[in-house]
Amino acid sequence: MKGKVTVLGSFVVDLMARSPHIPVPGETVKGSIFKMGPGGKGSNQAVAAHRCGGNVTLITKVGKDVFGKVALDFYHGEGMDTQFVFEDETLSTGIALIMVDEHTAQNSITVVPGACGAITEEEMQRAFPVLDETAILVSQLETNLDILEPAVERVHQHGGMAILNPAPAPQKPLDDSFIGMFDVVTPNETEASFLTGIEVVDRQSAHKAAQVLQKKGVKDVIITLGKMGCFLLASGGQALLFPTMDVKVVDTTGAGDAFNGGLATALSQGKDLRQAIYIATAVASLSVTKVGTAPAMPNEKELAQFLAKLDSAAYWESVR
Repeated sequence: MKGKVTVLGSFVVDLMARSPHIPVPGETVKGSIFKMGPGGKGSNQAVAAHRCGGNVTLITKVGKDVFGKVALDFYHGEGMDTQFVFEDETLSTGIALIMVDEHTAQNSITVVPGACGAITEEEMQRAFPVLDETAILVSQLETNLDILEPAVERVHQHGGMAILNPAPAPQKPLDDSFIGMFDVVTPNETEASFLTGIEVVDRQSAHKAAQVLQKKGVKDVIITLGKMGCFLLASGGQALLFPTMDVKVVDTTGAGDAFNGGLATALSQGKDLRQAIYIATAVASLSVTKVGTAPAMPNEKELAQFLAKLDSAAYWESVR
């Protein structure tokens, strides 16, 4: 029996445009492609975990509007559990405005959380039964933060693990006690820099930042470093750099979400942290070969085929 993965996070509708470059302030750029689809870090991570074989429940909130219907229609099509996709009577469904550079695949994103920033205490209490059976809880910073502590406490009471993907970077510093209640944190280099005050640009600075996060109480720190791969500082003090995998990059939007979803599923299936990072890196690598966020997440068959083609021995030799 696979362990339960519960993702507590956002749903927003992605409004994505590709153009020759990302506009600077005051500039208008003629784009080449526009797409609308399901998004939000929580939703993306839940979809990634579900598609690569996880037993997933998503806790989120949408408005009673056309964009809320986008969420429910998409989840039903994916065969995902929607019993804890709450609906707000007044607030609109969240949206994300995404600009993608069609030459470099880099992106710039503005998120308006809407309903998913107003999940109530009563709604969280309704979700307690699923939290009680959760092996891996994944959360981010796109919802209202007051719901995270009771959720983490509930999961810990029943022996589960809590992962925080501290994204997007918060507008104000987070309390050490808040960060320290999570077992694993998975910031990218920008978020790690904000959380620690250390500019993360390479392995050495990532190590220093990870040590700061561990002093706040986190057991294991994983810092994703874009093209450099990702850095792990484990609870026992082991420090490792995991390289990227060689794929043709089309769109990096959602790569971090793919990584976190893959990580959660692998951990829920009994993989140790190093093995889970290997699988998460593969999930993220596959996601950037397609345009979009949730629709670009690989399924279980695609992941298995990709892993089978990798020279795993050579990969592990490059982990240092």
